[in-house]
Amino acid sequence: MRVLLVIHGYPRRYNAGSEVYTQTLAHALVDAGCHVEIFAREEDPFLPDYHLSQESDSLRPEIPVHLVNHARSNARFQNDGIDEIFQSVLQSVSPDIVHFGHLNHLSMGLPRIVKQANLPVVFTLHDFLFMCPRGQFLQWGLTHSNPWTLCDGQDDKKCASKCFNRFLEGMNIESELQNWERWISTRMSVSRNASKMIDLFLAPSRRLRQRHINDFGIEGSRIKYLDYGFDHSRLHGRCREKEDSFVFGYIGRHHPSKGIHHLIDAFSKLEGEPILRVWGRSEGQVTQSLVRRANQSGNSALRIEWLPEYNNENIVQDVFNRCDCVVVPSIWDENSPLVIHEAQQCGVPVITANHGGMGEYVQDGVNGLTFTHRDSTSLQESMQEAMDDPGRLATLGSRGYLYSDDGQIPSKEEHALSVIRCYERLLG
Repeated sequence: MRVLLVIHGYPRRYNAGSEVYTQTLAHALVDAGCHVEIFAREEDPFLPDYHLSQESDSLRPEIPVHLVNHARSNARFQNDGIDEIFQSVLQSVSPDIVHFGHLNHLSMGLPRIVKQANLPVVFTLHDFLFMCPRGQFLQWGLTHSNPWTLCDGQDDKKCASKCFNRFLEGMNIESELQNWERWISTRMSVSRNASKMIDLFLAPSRRLRQRHINDFGIEGSRIKYLDYGFDHSRLHGRCREKEDSFVFGYIGRHHPSKGIHHLIDAFSKLEGEPILRVWGRSEGQVTQSLVRRANQSGNSALRIEWLPEYNNENIVQDVFNRCDCVVVPSIWDENSPLVIHEAQQCGVPVITANHGGMGEYVQDGVNGLTFTHRDSTSLQESMQEAMDDPGRLATLGSRGYLYSDDGQIPSKEEHALSVIRCYERLLG
């Protein structure tokens, strides 16, 4: 079976959850006997827009990666230039099926091109791309108070005034807001039409699946719950290095949606002298603002270590051996964080919010500790509880994954077989 995987970025250039998952899936599909190729973007400002290049997967050179350059415009949701390049790749690859992982920074027109070629379309949901113009239901516009407010649902007028007001010229605000309302209305119409091109959605959390059914009208028969699969060969042999201090770990982006500011606030108020290690790629002003926030919190800043991004295949040695638990403090409705699963496979306790997919995969006092979503005081209390009774915390971590008898997370092999069965049903 020939499979074309489409994602808005691919490791090593991009190492967030959806990108890492796509690479893991690609490897597993190849191991299961499929021929797999990748279509993704790169951002090279010194190349022309829509320049197409080809390289190989950094870990599996037999997997071709087709890269379209898209360095100068991330605002377009429909991009004819990318559509044209994608169509040429589709013709050259000649897949039996196309499996999307995201359309941000690409084009909403891509699923339609696949359907016009009479090929089945699968889409793994990683966020709320189709339901929200920003994808996360976080209000990111100009505000005098409470930045990054959690949004309760999509509305064109609200989107314009709460998110896209940051793009106003400021000369005729009412008229400009109306223009953005029209833009958002068009975008939502295009995303709905794109969603109709999808034969099967895969949702890695039950909450994500149900929200797309309830709030976006996707038919239940067209969206299947299927958690991610993981490379177990990378997730074994964890041996906590001996240290005098209790160590909290954070893994991931420094983006405001990840809630590191809440983690810093909570950490600064803890009793004792724990260490916080933050692994992740520096993100310019965002990272600098987080460091300043930590420095303003007092002496606790001396116990925060800012560490570089790690390679996912080395997560046990570079991360899990060097922390007593992992904290996932995201302020948006995370659906199925990879790091929660990876930590559970290695017996590393997780502290996360009792909300969305985070609360679906970690239950307080069962296989980890939870706190009230977006509440740094509640997070502080859970972190203090972890420090005060590390033995109990370790026992919770040893429970692992809630949805298997042995605590094992789904393997990439069993996941790939489930995905292939989905492909086969669509292919008839």
